[in-house]
Amino acid sequence: LFVPSRYVTNITEKSDNKTNVPVIFWLSGLTCDDTNFAQKAGARAFLAGEKEGVAIVMPDTSPRGDNSVPNVDSYDLGIGAGFYVNATKAPYSTHYHMYNYVTNELPNLLKEHFSIGKDNLRSITGHSMGGHGALTIAIKDPSNWVSVSAFSPICNPTNCPWGKKAFENYFGSVEIGKAHDATALLSERSTPIAEFDDILIDQGDADNFLTEKQLLPENLVEAAGRCGQKVTLRMQKGYDHSYFFIASFIEDHVSFHGKRLQKRSAQILASKAAANDFASTAGKPITCQAM
Repeated sequence: LFVPSRYVTNITEKSDNKTNVPVIFWLSGLTCDDTNFAQKAGARAFLAGEKEGVAIVMPDTSPRGDNSVPNVDSYDLGIGAGFYVNATKAPYSTHYHMYNYVTNELPNLLKEHFSIGKDNLRSITGHSMGGHGALTIAIKDPSNWVSVSAFSPICNPTNCPWGKKAFENYFGSVEIGKAHDATALLSERSTPIAEFDDILIDQGDADNFLTEKQLLPENLVEAAGRCGQKVTLRMQKGYDHSYFFIASFIEDHVSFHGKRLQKRSAQILASKAAANDFASTAGKPITCQAM
């Protein structure tokens, strides 16, 4: 968890009057844990977060740390590959509830203990499998997120090897996985998502997973076009799937979210101020409505 210096007392002090801190959720990709982003892209991301006044939270990619967590000898399934879904098929159904963790457990913890992301003052982004998670989580429940972006996301997992393998093992069916497929979710819509004026996606044109048809951003863009949803897909020349790519453009994404979070924060404050405005009734007699 990164918190801008102006909000450090939210972490260090106990108080009932903590400032509401806007937050960006970063979801990492296959084989990663909660440390990779901070180590490889954190310097630029945290500097941008300090400038924009937003916290950045970096959850793990799967359950781990206990011998009861099922795993297989494969980089794209099990530990490090939770795909941000709630598994319903054994043996994964007991522990692999990453969708609930990212959308419910972790936000509630941050709100309750640190006043981070209250009033749904949060945005979401991620890379590869994490980009898939960011897109699907935001599209499924846009009222809970201010904005969404992604780096090299798995855009249409029901039509790529990674996604098919994950959904067959976590759900027992690729068809069920359509509920966690950004392209499929947009394809079900006839109108754009009112909450998202734009969805920012960066994709390297030298990404080997792009040519292997694991990512399929063109399918997402096509689905977005049909429902009128604006998606800004930036093809970055010469960049691959690495964290160097993420570090090169992470400041743009923090700024993208920061501006929208600041706007929403101002709207929340204005709404609360209006609700507590008694100027129109000041000095006037109170009329009992119970008679």
